[in-house]
Amino acid sequence: MTAIATQPPVPEGRSTLPRTGLGPRAPGWWGMLLFCITEGSLFLYFVGSYFYLRGSVVAFEAEGGTLPALRIPLLLTVLLISSSVTLRWGELGIRRGDVRRLTLGLVATIVLGGAFVAMQAVEYARLEHMPQTNAYWSVFYTITGVHGAHVLLGLLMLAMNLVRTTRGHFTSERHLAVQNGALYWHTVDVVWIAIVIALYLSPRL
Repeated sequence: MTAIATQPPVPEGRSTLPRTGLGPRAPGWWGMLLFCITEGSLFLYFVGSYFYLRGSVVAFEAEGGTLPALRIPLLLTVLLISSSVTLRWGELGIRRGDVRRLTLGLVATIVLGGAFVAMQAVEYARLEHMPQTNAYWSVFYTITGVHGAHVLLGLLMLAMNLVRTTRGHFTSERHLAVQNGALYWHTVDVVWIAIVIALYLSPRL
């Protein structure tokens, strides 16, 4: 007679549920999505505060001199949009099992993101006004500074994923960390576009 294989008994106090989730819509992905929604709401409050102050404070922008120039922020926008493209390219690569393509995409994205941070530092160095100049500059430094911190956090995520990529942690079936990092990075990029429209372009309309 053929022996029938049976599963060993589950020790008391332990669950048979899986510890981790895989796939494009794993629990970890939903957690990152909710986190990104929270971060987007934070910047929505910031931008809303900007327009509230702009409509209620006398001489909100006129007092204190000129607005920031457009050349650097437009360059920053090109850098971030390009970084989203390279990251998406790398993410699509690992979905097909192409580790080399993911590596190149992460490296390119990190370089572009690092260039963004460096150019933002250059912009700060060239500005003639400080946060205490008036309400506009106070809000300007707050919003762009907090966004810059989010870019640094995104770069840390990408760097960790790059290290894991070189160690062979990701495959076509298992790359949730890549998806989560990409979702966060794209959120940061979309937020920047809203910041450019609000802080740099709308005062000129």
